[in-house]
Amino acid sequence: MTPQAFLKSDETVKEIDLTIVIPVYNEKEGIEKTIQHLDQIKRDADFDMEIILVNDGSDDGTEEILGKLSSGDYRVINHPKNRGYGAALKTGINVAKSCYIAITDADGTYPNERIPKFFHEMLDKNLDMLVGARTGANVKIPLIRKPAKWVLNVLANYLTNVKIPDINSGLRIMRKSVVERFINILPDGFSFTTTITLAMLTNGYAVKYIPIDYNTREGKSKIRPIYDTLNFLQLIIRTVLYFDPLKIFVPLSGFFLGTSALMVLYRLFISKAFGVTSIIFFICGIQLLGLGMIADLIDKRLK
Repeated sequence: MTPQAFLKSDETVKEIDLTIVIPVYNEKEGIEKTIQHLDQIKRDADFDMEIILVNDGSDDGTEEILGKLSSGDYRVINHPKNRGYGAALKTGINVAKSCYIAITDADGTYPNERIPKFFHEMLDKNLDMLVGARTGANVKIPLIRKPAKWVLNVLANYLTNVKIPDINSGLRIMRKSVVERFINILPDGFSFTTTITLAMLTNGYAVKYIPIDYNTREGKSKIRPIYDTLNFLQLIIRTVLYFDPLKIFVPLSGFFLGTSALMVLYRLFISKAFGVTSIIFFICGIQLLGLGMIADLIDKRLK
């Protein structure tokens, strides 16, 4: 089945079936092995594929390795300085010749050999995004990142009403037209994948997850566990506020109104004394509910 069969009305037929975008920052330990692997995948694929490597200001020798790629099988784009994972992806997506974008990492952690089958699955099911969820039999995620990852997933599941197996997997295929719709809110940092996941799920796009293995990375991780977890938490709340504000405001309002009611009952039946704290909590609850309703009306009007 061909990609053209599933192009949406705002998409144009392009000369490449699939574009793979790989952000690269200081990956000299693993980039050559990744390139060799991609070479084999490209040769074996039964469709046209282009590979874009975005060197995001590397200064460890990675840039020299990429500079030796004389083959027309690759496009190497250089950022003069490090701009971030998301910025590198956006650079590659912007120049991609295909209507379908696959992204993966340069460190050898993802099973890139599965990309062709994922692409066919995406076409067959007419999906907007297909994600490789790191829930397979062999998943080597550092222990220090697992608690924060679990908390973020629980919060995201609640806010989107969808069970998300892996909110920020870096192996996925997306329709370029859908990514471009949200490009203005997609961050330049590691939270790019989290944001596009939330944006698609809260807007009803067709997303499918397929379990994958996840290998030990080559080289040093760029993730900062505490700093990046706090950023992801802030990002999840902000993104859902953008698309479905009542999911945030209604629980907050309920908390203040419920606490106010409990305080009133306590004053009436136990302490027999009057207090203004319950009134303050009640007013806060009403104000939050009103703000949520206004935000929701604005969101629906913009849509």
